[in-house]
Amino acid sequence: MAVVGNEIFQRRFDKVNSIIEKHGGKVSNLIAILQEIQAEYRYLPEEVLTYVATALGIPPATVYGVATFYAQFSLKPKGKYIIKVCDGTACHVRGSEKLRYVVREKLGLDDSKDTTDDLKFTLETVSCIGACGLAPVVTVNDREVYGQLTPEALSIILDQLVAKEKSSDGTSGANSDADADADADADAAIDSTRAAGTDVPGKGC
Repeated sequence: MAVVGNEIFQRRFDKVNSIIEKHGGKVSNLIAILQEIQAEYRYLPEEVLTYVATALGIPPATVYGVATFYAQFSLKPKGKYIIKVCDGTACHVRGSEKLRYVVREKLGLDDSKDTTDDLKFTLETVSCIGACGLAPVVTVNDREVYGQLTPEALSIILDQLVAKEKSSDGTSGANSDADADADADADAAIDSTRAAGTDVPGKGC
């Protein structure tokens, strides 16, 4: 078991090395380096931050300072799907709290737990996504943007994501018909949320 752990640890640093080399090993590229590391591992592991500091020849405190200063970075593991619920003024008055409740209920999350145990989903509340005309708004991995959402539509979207993950894990073969029906319902819900062009967020509030 220890040998396997060491191999995984070494592979992690091999990837970190390639990212550092890609940016010329320059301290001025620290933020870009950390961004790529987080994209690879979905968070910034403590031992990796220490390694980056050593590789760049700077104090670990400098790397930690950058990692903790910018909100884009996380020192805790995040899920494969980052679900962001906007709670800006426009979204709040149009029911964003109900959307957050749906996500928590569906995924078993609460105030003390924002990531599922299987590291599939993470819930985040953001102050403004920049699409106030489409409120309330939810994004998935900052790529899929869903506007004018109802709790019912969001529930269907979450069901689709959960079904997709079960399918990729090979655990849903017996439920293929039910999953197909869920996908069809989700597609309809997603199409309705995109009617106003929600794939491209508008300008800030």
